[in-house]
Amino acid sequence: MHLSCRLGAFVVLSLGLLGASQSALASCRLAKIVELPVTMSGLQPMVAAQINGVDQMFIVDSGAFFSMISRPKAAELKLSLMPLQNMRLEGVGGEETPSETTVRAFTLVKVPLKDVEFIVAGGGLGDAAGLLGQNVLGLADVEYDLGGGAVRLMLPKDCENASLAYWNQDQYSVMRISPTDEADPHTIGEAVVNGVKIHVIFDTGAGLSVMTLKAAARLGITPTSPGVVPAGESYGIGRGTVRTWIAPITSLQIGDEQINNTKIRIGDMQLDDADMLLGADFFLSHRVYVANSQHRLYFTYNGGPVFNLSGATKVKATAADAAKPSPIAELGPEPTDAAGFSRRGAAFAARQDFGHALADLDRACKLAPTEAKYFHQRALARLANNQPLLAMTDLDQTLKLDPGDIDALLVRAQLRLSEDAKVGAGQDLDLADHAATQQSDMRVEMGGLYEGAGRLKDAIAQYGLWIASHADDPRLSDALNGRCWARTLTGADLDLALRDCNRALQLHPKTAAYLDSRGLVHLRRGEFDKAVADYDAALTIKPDIAWSHLGRGLAKLKLGQTAAGQADVAQALKLEPKLPDEAKSYGIAIPTAPGGG
Repeated sequence: MHLSCRLGAFVVLSLGLLGASQSALASCRLAKIVELPVTMSGLQPMVAAQINGVDQMFIVDSGAFFSMISRPKAAELKLSLMPLQNMRLEGVGGEETPSETTVRAFTLVKVPLKDVEFIVAGGGLGDAAGLLGQNVLGLADVEYDLGGGAVRLMLPKDCENASLAYWNQDQYSVMRISPTDEADPHTIGEAVVNGVKIHVIFDTGAGLSVMTLKAAARLGITPTSPGVVPAGESYGIGRGTVRTWIAPITSLQIGDEQINNTKIRIGDMQLDDADMLLGADFFLSHRVYVANSQHRLYFTYNGGPVFNLSGATKVKATAADAAKPSPIAELGPEPTDAAGFSRRGAAFAARQDFGHALADLDRACKLAPTEAKYFHQRALARLANNQPLLAMTDLDQTLKLDPGDIDALLVRAQLRLSEDAKVGAGQDLDLADHAATQQSDMRVEMGGLYEGAGRLKDAIAQYGLWIASHADDPRLSDALNGRCWARTLTGADLDLALRDCNRALQLHPKTAAYLDSRGLVHLRRGEFDKAVADYDAALTIKPDIAWSHLGRGLAKLKLGQTAAGQADVAQALKLEPKLPDEAKSYGIAIPTAPGGG
């Protein structure tokens, strides 16, 4: 395998284009090579670029050794692929064999580059075309100022013994990091958790910080330890998903920073050279300077929670919250334009500080009232802040300014479905379907929304388009299950539905939702014993699935198990009183008399 780093020309071009900004350090000169404007999309730091003249977004991923484009995006852009021999990519979700492509024209912060090489692999990147990795970020020192909406490549001179936390020389933390090279470009340091030393990777591409179960076990922490609670699943490169839990810890020391009596996420994953990922949530709560030139990492604390522990209670922001001083002390000068307020507002929203987020996004919308994306950002922040009516107003304005904004159409469709406005939701989905490319990552979401709108054939079509171009996506099993369910509800193509459910369960066995779907397939095929077996398995994993109780009850009634069947049906109606109307709309009748069919 050979991948040249032609993005190295980026350094020369950028220095000539932008010039050098000198720091205030006495004997040390610190030149800014380039500043990448970063907008947070949830917990993903995104930068704008162009591939052969087409606007795209890339995730800033300090954990990626080389820049990457997803397979669906490469197909959408008709990029030529070459196999990479004897190479495997490893990520949180598993392994994959990548390809290589050469982008004829790649533009980053208005710097045009020719014949730039990318790895092609994976999917599951949402709005992003790919990842911006260490062949760019590791060209020099790099400053991650996600709270301020920027990543900066920096070139120090005569700074061997100087502190490079140039924005705050009075209060900062510092730690040693391992030397990097092309073979091992990751930023790795040492932390101490509950008195035990662990190795951590600083990885902006991981939205949430997480420790491996193996490392947690060294601390005496397991998923069944007191105070440990489930926290859902994560995914990365490869088809696999990672189960995670939230665990209490006594102390965490990273460099000179000490955090006591906090909680961290632990996950069922493997890391070759470290015990924990420090993800974008850590970077949002800190301003970080990776001094590759010194093998040190400098950082300052921005305030607020260090880690994003999803599931915590959210408090709705009010106008008074926006007037409070910002908890982030290291954001630098106040933005002067709409783009600056937009980036800072997105960072606040990513930290669930909606008061300051909405104040900044208000400024962005006022400064640039014809720019659709700012209204779209504010709509998402308002939704997260439990303000659906105001969010709908912003979505309407977004689509007035940019009728082809697919994401805004899907968000508005989802809002309309929540109000039972299925016709309007369907109209938004039809517009999104027309605007989306065949390989669009959004088609999997469109499948679920069409199903919610009662348009099952359209749902099946959307899932089919997505599945055809996302074979290596970690969400493949969910899409297969979605298509299985939609096919089963139509009552037609039950053989194809069974095949989809079987494939989903092959990828992720013992998944309650998939067993529930296959149970309905068997029920509609008249295979009542198999239906009961699948429903039993689903309810063992998750006892409160109303559809599983209903399906098992109907199957037992068909098998002559009257009392047990009626008990299951009664439990289904207790869990979901509106289930009879929903079932009836799909031709599934709930008997009113014992033993009836």
